[in-house]
Amino acid sequence: MTSNQSISVTQRPLPQVSEVLHSNPLVHRVLAARGVINAQELVCALAQLPTPELLPDIDLAVARLLTARKAGERILIVGDYDCDGATSTTVALCGLRMLGFTQVDYIVPNRFDFGYGLSPAVVDLARRDFKPNVLLTVDNGVASVEGVDKANEYGIDVVVTDHHLAPQQLPAAAAIVNPNLPGSEFAGRNLAGVGVIFYVLLALRSALKKQDDAYAGAALAQLLDLVAIGTVADLVPLDTVNRTLVEQGLKRIRARHTRHGVLGLLQVAGKNAEHLTTQDIGFAIGPRLNAAGRLADMRVGVECLLSDSSASALKFANELNSLNIDRRAIEATMQSDALVQLEALFASLNSTDELFGICLHDDQWHQGVIGILAGRVKEKLYKPTIVFTADDDEYLKGSARSVPGVHIRDVLQTIATRYPDMLAKFGGHAMAAGMSLKKDYFEQFCRLFDETVKQVQNAKPGVREYLTDGALSTAERTLENAQLLARVMPWGQNFESPVFCDTFRLIEHRVVGNGHLQMTLEDIDSTQTLKAIAFNREPAGVNGDLFSIVYSLEPNFFRDSWSLQLRVEHLESAALR
Repeated sequence: MTSNQSISVTQRPLPQVSEVLHSNPLVHRVLAARGVINAQELVCALAQLPTPELLPDIDLAVARLLTARKAGERILIVGDYDCDGATSTTVALCGLRMLGFTQVDYIVPNRFDFGYGLSPAVVDLARRDFKPNVLLTVDNGVASVEGVDKANEYGIDVVVTDHHLAPQQLPAAAAIVNPNLPGSEFAGRNLAGVGVIFYVLLALRSALKKQDDAYAGAALAQLLDLVAIGTVADLVPLDTVNRTLVEQGLKRIRARHTRHGVLGLLQVAGKNAEHLTTQDIGFAIGPRLNAAGRLADMRVGVECLLSDSSASALKFANELNSLNIDRRAIEATMQSDALVQLEALFASLNSTDELFGICLHDDQWHQGVIGILAGRVKEKLYKPTIVFTADDDEYLKGSARSVPGVHIRDVLQTIATRYPDMLAKFGGHAMAAGMSLKKDYFEQFCRLFDETVKQVQNAKPGVREYLTDGALSTAERTLENAQLLARVMPWGQNFESPVFCDTFRLIEHRVVGNGHLQMTLEDIDSTQTLKAIAFNREPAGVNGDLFSIVYSLEPNFFRDSWSLQLRVEHLESAALR
């Protein structure tokens, strides 16, 4: 398989900052390069968060929910089947109970039976099994026009809390609390679903304080561990608001002021709560919670987070871990199949042809894993990718992942505008989307997708850009610096963890685990040798070769001992630079 992938390694500009951001010069440099201008930003204090008043419809949502509380009406939380949805559901349930709501339950519709969001079928299920007076959506609902209409027919009010981009037509809900609604003036537009429902709880508590209610002192900060997990796992940009929520949640988990379910998930993942980082959330907690929604029922994930004992939590955590192992095996098979398709796809191109958008399809692929496969292919080729599998006899279900500069939902909107009958439904945001496509249109859609992405990119394929924080001296490559950088701020989307670029000599290397490259490197300007790991990477040379390497400093905790290792993001022969 070949792809004309362009790579750029550039150093972040380093603006002048009037004050010292940190006593460690390296930390100061890294923070300044990410736009931090005031040392106070490192505090990440809850008092610095914007208040809920400017959230759209927040007053309507609070009023309807408090009316339900006073009248003893039944509230049913309708969640989503990913990590953000699971944490949002748990935060909503726990938070409402902390605020004196007694008639509260939840449902997370199975993705295979009901699809995404508050559909009419979900409303029917809710009415039959729970007989609610109010449906409270978390991490979904802003596009559920038909579902809300069905609820209204039954006399069930719907309060939507969501963060996804709004469609042209909004549902006729009692309230839609979403920082991304047109005209929203709320400062935290990048909140995840779990952040939105947390803010609704804050607004409810504020209203109860004005009423001198007995539950007005509810310690909602106890929910920040889940807010942090859902925010990081959903890959929303870590702006100032989200960094504060995540940092406060991380502090609680590190101090073990967290629920049994989180500790159980960390235990089965082999992670230590005291040393938790956002990377651990992204690679250890998030995938295990997501596995429930991908392969089975997200209720397993929610019940894990709701567990009131360590024994119960560990039982659910082990079940989630087993599901994640199964997911990996399914994914491996699908990746192998996809590689065969990609080889054939590129072999069919003329030497001057260039694909801009990739579409793959296999009716046997697992619906719950196609999003992961799309992400893997996108990362490998650095091209927007959609992976399809069978939904029923008439439709394919697709999951898309994109690259910076290509707003994938806008691409789908462009196609849907030109061909209204092609996509039965679609939704998402800039970097990820889902859709339902009529099978008969697949070949035509593939061509249109490629053409539309090509237009967006002005016929120039995307360039994979590594933004680095420059070179490090031998004295700066220390375990102390690695530990300090790992915890000084929460790193994530749009606030990336620091990476550096230097030239090293390869001393020795071997493949370990499932195709990971373990290396010993030597700094060409000193005798310093360093251990390094490059995940999912094959050997690229022989011992003695010089390589230009983009890497991060990583504190490695193994057998009760700390050591420094370099986590390699990219390497290429130094002769090519």
